[in-house]
Amino acid sequence: MKVLSVNCGSSSLKFQAYEMPEEKVLIQGLFERIGIDGSFYTIKINGEKIKKEVELPNHEVAVQYLTEELLNHHVVESLEEIEAIGHRTVHGGDKFNSSVVITEEVMNQLEELIPLAPLHNPAGITGIRAFQKMIPNAKAVAVFDTAFHQTMDQTSYLYSVPFEWYTEYGVRKYGFHGTSHKYVSERMNEILGRTDTRIITCHIGSGGSISAVKNGKCVDTSMGFTPNAGIMMGTRSGDIDASMIKYLMDKTGMNIDEIDNVLNKKSGLVGISGVSSDSRDIEDGIKENNERCILAQDMYVKRVVEYIAKYYVELGGIDALVFTAGVGENSISTRKQIVDKLACLGIKLDEEANNVRGEETCISTTDSSALVYIIPTDEEVMIARDAYTLSK
Repeated sequence: MKVLSVNCGSSSLKFQAYEMPEEKVLIQGLFERIGIDGSFYTIKINGEKIKKEVELPNHEVAVQYLTEELLNHHVVESLEEIEAIGHRTVHGGDKFNSSVVITEEVMNQLEELIPLAPLHNPAGITGIRAFQKMIPNAKAVAVFDTAFHQTMDQTSYLYSVPFEWYTEYGVRKYGFHGTSHKYVSERMNEILGRTDTRIITCHIGSGGSISAVKNGKCVDTSMGFTPNAGIMMGTRSGDIDASMIKYLMDKTGMNIDEIDNVLNKKSGLVGISGVSSDSRDIEDGIKENNERCILAQDMYVKRVVEYIAKYYVELGGIDALVFTAGVGENSISTRKQIVDKLACLGIKLDEEANNVRGEETCISTTDSSALVYIIPTDEEVMIARDAYTLSK
């Protein structure tokens, strides 16, 4: 069965086509700057990367080009061969604790959830509608970033605010990156050969979140009501004292939208370093003894370690610590700094084993109290798996 895995952003569309259940990647691509001048797309097939500059006024046009590429490269001879399409959907609120086949009722619920994800859910809905129009026979499946975290209990997901804020307005911790946390925790269980496990998963990239996973289920996660909670990130502040917002509004004259924009897009690594939101640029700055880059990195590591330590206690010890996503998979120095600070828990790094990028491997010593692994994430295959399973 041929299945598409789709991730629509506000101005982008990422896709991979699979032969399922073999999970063989047939073609992959990324459409960028949709609705913006200078739009283009790149595809990769049979090891060849192709870039084309085209006008992409909307997602529907992007989907049209996508289908043409599928046909031109003989990935399919007819669009009817695509039997399922899995759509990454950022926010499912507390309505969805697993992936679902998309019906009009589901679409209506996604519309209702837009206030919880005003940037992401509209783009997802637009993508779903565009594919429904171009490939109407394919079973559409929504795969939610929030679903994996719906196993948290109230002590973990409720905030200590008036209870009515939760019952009337849905104010609670939802968590994000769930598809990634699920993938790497399941893979870690495969490596361990059992499911009665205690695992901390660190999805650290431009965005970042830490999750505590017990017996295959999430019991806590660092992101909250929005993705701007938890650890320090590339441009997001992570946890702050909420009362500083009013203080800064009074002091600067900024309104709430301007403050929110700063906290989401001008804080984190870029806010502290003044150089970049990219971990690689921060590392270059450290080599040049840039004091603000050194400070940004030290703050970043400290906040990641704080969450790992918190979840270590919550889980009563761990079997494994997993690094994934851009920084987790590729930053040798960041992994070392984090694990070195966990020495008091008996967790030890094998520096030679750690000298890798983007490879699944164990990087802990033989006498470490817990395994430490790098596991490259694969959200696309998780989306394809759910689409394949539910379409049957």
